[in-house]
Amino acid sequence: MASGCKIGPCIHNSDLASLGAEYLQVLNSETYYLHLDVIDGHFVSNITFGHPVVESLQKQLGPDPSFDMRMMVSRPEQWATDNPGALTKDIQENGMKASLAIKPGTTIDMALVMTVKHGLVGQKLMKDMMPKVHWLRTQFPSLDTEVDGGVGPDTIHKCAEAEANTAVSGSAIMKSEDSRSVINLLRNVCSEAAQKCFLDR
Repeated sequence: MASGCKIGPCIHNSDLASLGAEYLQVLNSETYYLHLDVIDGHFVSNITFGHPVVESLQKQLGPDPSFDMRMMVSRPEQWATDNPGALTKDIQENGMKASLAIKPGTTIDMALVMTVKHGLVGQKLMKDMMPKVHWLRTQFPSLDTEVDGGVGPDTIHKCAEAEANTAVSGSAIMKSEDSRSVINLLRNVCSEAAQKCFLDR
């Protein structure tokens, strides 16, 4: 069941030569999970890294925190059994992209709303996605609703007002000199908004 507010740092635009070191830095910030974009250059034009890198990261970082992986690949089912933890499978239906978070052996527990175009970093939050976030939270309150893209101190309020309770943030966290403060700010804004919505109901 959805509860609290979770912030997942994303290393899409980090120094890929020192992934483990960069993640270890934010692990001290009580991070709930780590978000990894696995991109093969086919589903979208960009390329990041594949499952061997993910496995290496997990060995280096240990079982906590959990990994949230968004598989922007042409054949996600090819890798589903090889990757530990949560998988996010991008699907295309009726010309519209949607994402379903899938944990092997369990039911769906998260809905992901992309708030930027797939595959590129440094984009601005697409505010027109907020009604979709709000609709998901009201129609499926037991699901975590995650926003991914353009999320930072200047935009988290919009996400929180739409009742997103899980947020992926890349540049705002990984490029900050004080990642702990950024993570705490994002979490606090979401938590305060969730409390206000609860009281208003």
